[in-house]
Amino acid sequence: MYEYIKGTVTDISPEYIVIETGQIGYQIMTGNPFSFSSLEGQETKVYLYQHVREDNISLFGFQTAEERYLFKKLLGVSGIGPKSALAIIAAGDPVPLISAIEAEDDVYLTKFPSVGKKTARQIILDLKGKLADVAADQITVQKATKDISDGLPPALEEAVLALEALGYSTRELKKVLPKLEKEVLTSNDYIKLALQLMTK
Repeated sequence: MYEYIKGTVTDISPEYIVIETGQIGYQIMTGNPFSFSSLEGQETKVYLYQHVREDNISLFGFQTAEERYLFKKLLGVSGIGPKSALAIIAAGDPVPLISAIEAEDDVYLTKFPSVGKKTARQIILDLKGKLADVAADQITVQKATKDISDGLPPALEEAVLALEALGYSTRELKKVLPKLEKEVLTSNDYIKLALQLMTK
């Protein structure tokens, strides 16, 4: 396993950078290659993670050991692969990410590419309480943004999420939600009732 590489940044592309050392150019995948732009042509130190699959061996690079630590932790979450973990890390500052996990703020986590509500909840389940030491003095746990579907029965939650996907706003759904909560229906019937109420 590689710990880090020291060499000259010779090339920057949308997906990777090239570090040359010992007359060998290493292709290193990074979350935001252009964050290395100011270092092009200069010697720099990049922390590495080697990812091995049956058909591929890749090197992933990070500017700090903390970023690499977060990447490895995210890889351990069910449903998160290297590209998804890298996209999350690419946001830059790890403090808001860790704060969101500690606050169980799944709404914040779904802003990242390839992270849906189910994956966001899995990230919280797997990592809450395990990352605070990365930036303990900077993390503030704020109350999570309440999602309109939080705490609803499964069938009603599914209906609300489907209506949101259809383009209905939180304001529109909040108007009809009290009436929907009085009923015990299937998801499809909740959707039908909601549409009737919103078109009155």
